[in-house]
Amino acid sequence: MDDDILTIEEVAKYLRVSERTVYDWAQKGEIPSGKIGTVWRFKKTEIEKWVNDRLSTNKMNPGFNTVQVQNILSPDRIVFLNHATKRDALLALADNLATAPQIKNRQELASEILKREDLMSTGIGRGIAIPHVRLSSVTDLVVSVGISQVDIIDFQTLDDVPVRLLFMIAAAYNQHAYYLQTLSFFSSKLKNKDLKTALLAAKAPLEAYNLLVSQEA
Repeated sequence: MDDDILTIEEVAKYLRVSERTVYDWAQKGEIPSGKIGTVWRFKKTEIEKWVNDRLSTNKMNPGFNTVQVQNILSPDRIVFLNHATKRDALLALADNLATAPQIKNRQELASEILKREDLMSTGIGRGIAIPHVRLSSVTDLVVSVGISQVDIIDFQTLDDVPVRLLFMIAAAYNQHAYYLQTLSFFSSKLKNKDLKTALLAAKAPLEAYNLLVSQEA
């Protein structure tokens, strides 16, 4: 999907919906599109803007698949951290995430995670950080979760609350829509104070994993 003009099949794969859904959206004028003869075509830049706009205003069409935690996370990618600095915590979590088969370049992942953090803090407040990257060396979106046993005090969050929960997301470069969906999913679910408290109190990775899977609905 490197070309600027996309087919229905490419848009469906990009958005993780059925081709029929994309066709219906195009017919109803719900998605930016145009016809060349009898064939629908889509500009990639317009589709990305459409996704961004809908996610930022929480108007994502129910035709989108919901994020399935068990498809992007496993108990072995939930780790308990004991690092007081952001860099050490990020490197430890990236090392865990790199064990996933979807990650093909461990060094690139760690390097790009740190570069992204230098650009702007991924601490979203309330003791949560969501470090994230899209890389061509990643084959499919995957997540690792870090539960810190100590306050990480140098994340420079807007509310100055030390980070204790980290959700690291790595996606393929062409997974813009699914990547944003996943960011939005975790940002939304982690507003639940009871969930945060339960995650911080978890004694084992499987316990934390089950808590997150139960939040899909």
